Amino acid sequence: MFSFLVRALVIGVGATALMDLWALFLFRSFGIPLANWGLVGRWFSHLPSGRVFHDDIAAAEPHPSEVAIGWIAHYAIGVIYAGALLAIVPGWAQAPTFAPALVLGLVTVGAGWFLLQPGMGAGWAASKRSNAMQIRGLNIAGHVVFALGLYGSALALRAVA
Repeated sequence: MFSFLVRALVIGVGATALMDLWALFLFRSFGIPLANWGLVGRWFSHLPSGRVFHDDIAAAEPHPSEVAIGWIAHYAIGVIYAGALLAIVPGWAQAPTFAPALVLGLVTVGAGWFLLQPGMGAGWAASKRSNAMQIRGLNIAGHVVFALGLYGSALALRAVA
């Protein structure tokens, strides 16, 4: 029997990987730029010093491991979100349904809109960007894909467990 942590790890990594494949599809098909995980890593590397909000994260002091930090944070957050779903909906991994995954996926859009984007200098829900509505739509779509990944990964895990 799989433990809670193993389930969270497998489901979170699977969902995050699907989200990354979605981003790669959008890039190759429509030229939509990929996320810059190095800048996300730079943002995370400034958090221990108490710096949460930046005017422009690209102008902030770089960190030598920011790309690795960004990728690790990206996947760690996916695992944390999967763990939250497993904790909030006991037994979900044994009998997964899409609705709880979708609710979590949509709720987690808020972390990007109200913490990460303003923290990196893009404003609340990317309000300082000229293409804010496109970014918001892509954020929602990406998190729906993440929800599909949560559901699909849970189904796959259930099949092998």
